[in-house]
Amino acid sequence: MPQSFFISRLTMSQARAAVPSLAAVLCDCVSGGASVSFMADLTLVAAQAFWREQTDTNDGRTILTAEDEDGIFGVVQVIPAWPPNQPHRSDVSKLLVHRRGRRRGAAEALMKAAEEAARDMGRPLMTLDTVTGGAAEHLYLKLGWTRVGVIPDYALMPDGAMSATTVFYKALGQ
Repeated sequence: MPQSFFISRLTMSQARAAVPSLAAVLCDCVSGGASVSFMADLTLVAAQAFWREQTDTNDGRTILTAEDEDGIFGVVQVIPAWPPNQPHRSDVSKLLVHRRGRRRGAAEALMKAAEEAARDMGRPLMTLDTVTGGAAEHLYLKLGWTRVGVIPDYALMPDGAMSATTVFYKALGQ
């Protein structure tokens, strides 16, 4: 079955224009129970403010989106590590897929595009963290990421329950 969506690497100008769509994806994910730094009371206004902050930075990040005929339904960021002694590393942040777009391969496509973006940045070491036992953890293992370990009670789920977090890395062949 052919992909019914495409992945785009946005310029910061394009990302700023996409803030309403990115905020809608974030709100849907949090509403669906995803632990992505926000609580269940996240408002669209707060989600838009978050994405405006992400798009107003000049830190060299890459924002990738998954889009179909109905618009943006997925996003991931690749953020260069800031310490001067880590010019080879980047962090994956906010892999989000709206519930309307799940089970179509978008998260996997976004992660493969994120790895390519990191290569293009000259950042062959990537790191991320995710809710232990969640669907994303299984995806990262499938894509060859290395599980470093689990931090118990690392963050709250949107409903306030404590959640463990699994830390991963991937060394990309240049």
